[in-house]
Amino acid sequence: MSTRGHCILSHGFESGPDATKVTALADVAERLGWSHERPDYTDLDARREISDLGDVPSRLQRLLAKARGAAARGPLVLAGSSLGAWLSGQVSLQVPVAGLFLMAPPVRMGGAPPLQAAQVPMSLVHGWDDELIPAAEVVAWAQARRARLLLVDDSHRLSGHVEASAQAFAQLLDAL
Repeated sequence: MSTRGHCILSHGFESGPDATKVTALADVAERLGWSHERPDYTDLDARREISDLGDVPSRLQRLLAKARGAAARGPLVLAGSSLGAWLSGQVSLQVPVAGLFLMAPPVRMGGAPPLQAAQVPMSLVHGWDDELIPAAEVVAWAQARRARLLLVDDSHRLSGHVEASAQAFAQLLDAL
């Protein structure tokens, strides 16, 4: 069976590939005819001796390797939550992607470079009450890129808006 393309769904820090949000996105991708994978970064997140966020450079390399392989086979969409969103944006600058879906994206992250992303169709979901990433920073970042942005009455985990996030992801995939 041929697919419309491939989605790589990256979980956030201290989460995992079976997390609620990336699982909901995988269900959407499958329903809409996209293949998908959910890399496991939990081994790298546990490496606290490197930084408070674990081994971010190795996380980036892991996603980059998977994205390069997938992009060689057809259209690629990168999606991620929090640290996974930051990774997806950075990798989109190095690998051709058809679209980006970023949930609770950290616009600034400690000593890491600020969030950047390729100029491709992009959709973001962010909580008004995100305790880690101010909504105003995400609004300004999205506005500069004319990205679709869904702001919801939720915190960083977006746990009350898993279905809304899945619907926003479906809209992005349908538009590609």
